[in-house]
Amino acid sequence: MGKILAAFIIVTALVAGVSMYYLQVYAFYDDVSTQQADIRVTPLGGGAPTPIGATDIWAIDADSSPIRFRACFQSTMALDDLDAAFERYASAEPLTAPRWFDCFDAEEIGEALERGDAAAFLGTENISYGIDRIVAILPDGRGFVWHQINSCGEVVFDGQPTPDGCPTPPESD
Repeated sequence: MGKILAAFIIVTALVAGVSMYYLQVYAFYDDVSTQQADIRVTPLGGGAPTPIGATDIWAIDADSSPIRFRACFQSTMALDDLDAAFERYASAEPLTAPRWFDCFDAEEIGEALERGDAAAFLGTENISYGIDRIVAILPDGRGFVWHQINSCGEVVFDGQPTPDGCPTPPESD
């Protein structure tokens, strides 16, 4: 009887582990490529984000978290032209993507940003409260998009009062 109980516990743990892995890595993501008709970046001096030339857009998102959005694309604008026209994002830190979304290599993007080989731009500030959309471009024209918690979000999500210069958080339900 003990062996049967032990086997049952092991099988149950294995099924639970595989299920949790699947739910975290695959289940909640949706391919939203068709919803991303263009990639938008905020112009220097502010204003509404404007489209930049982008082809081969592949994007994923999940309703379970506002920072799960990732996209890859090919930019048709040169990095120098983008740099001259759009607002840089100084504290860009690419977040990892699921392994199966293999066009998005957060480590490669982060290293290119640190070396100064790539540039990160503000896509949309506060795309949802406390979350900015970041667009990074490598010299070969490959582009990447992710959502990142901004300075207002970091403070408010920790339960602190809204800092000066930050928008008022939405009412929670």
